[in-house]
Amino acid sequence: MNDAITAKNYKKLSLQIAANGMSFAGFDTLNREVTTQGQVSFSKTTPLEDELWKVFVQHPELKLQYDEVVVLHDNNFNSFVPNALLDENYPGSYLQYNTRVFEADFFAWDTLGRYDITNVYVPLMNVNNFLIERLGAFEYKNTNSILVEKLLDASINIDEKQVFVHVQDSHFEIVVVKSQKLLLYNSFEYSSAEDFLYYLLFTLEQLLLNPETVTVWLLGKVSQNSPIFTLAYTYIRNVALYNPAALAQKWHLDTQDDALHNFILFNT
Repeated sequence: MNDAITAKNYKKLSLQIAANGMSFAGFDTLNREVTTQGQVSFSKTTPLEDELWKVFVQHPELKLQYDEVVVLHDNNFNSFVPNALLDENYPGSYLQYNTRVFEADFFAWDTLGRYDITNVYVPLMNVNNFLIERLGAFEYKNTNSILVEKLLDASINIDEKQVFVHVQDSHFEIVVVKSQKLLLYNSFEYSSAEDFLYYLLFTLEQLLLNPETVTVWLLGKVSQNSPIFTLAYTYIRNVALYNPAALAQKWHLDTQDDALHNFILFNT
């Protein structure tokens, strides 16, 4: 036991990987500090494995010794399923209505234990195969498992519907919760602020939520200067940036902006 404690270095690495880029962060889990972080964009015309190879060449800190490595598959090829309805023999059946699935696809799932729901998704197996040769064993999850679970955690004892919008470069997720119950999860691709507003207002309408009274929290790659924030604020009375104070305090961050923009990565 003492040897195991001595060998432990309290270092953790989290990688959030999408088809168009990746973010990463190294953590000192003993002193609760972010020791390194970065963000890299990928070319659409270069194989993903080649882009990953370049990242590891340019960022030698990724090849240091870590007690724990978490890989987050950043895609929206996923669906949340109540545990009571989950049949692990047919995972693809839960995705066939919202994404293209093929017989050769590999499916995985993350269980959100205390909420009795499971996120079924398609991981990027070429990413896993590349990383296992460089990092050894690691845990992997879908980004939206982290997002939904942490927002459900934040909704404890709040007995009104809350709308959270997690913004990324070309898509965003809408999560609606009420007192630790998941009411809606959906993902939308967008290319303009007008696209963003259309999908958001359409979702509110479908859920019979009044833009004059509902609270909408924005997080992810967004700021008060973002065109999507400005436009949403014009049509939705109670729209604001989510306050990730607890997350910023956990990792002793100088500003809450870092926690807001890296909400999923820093919550692994």
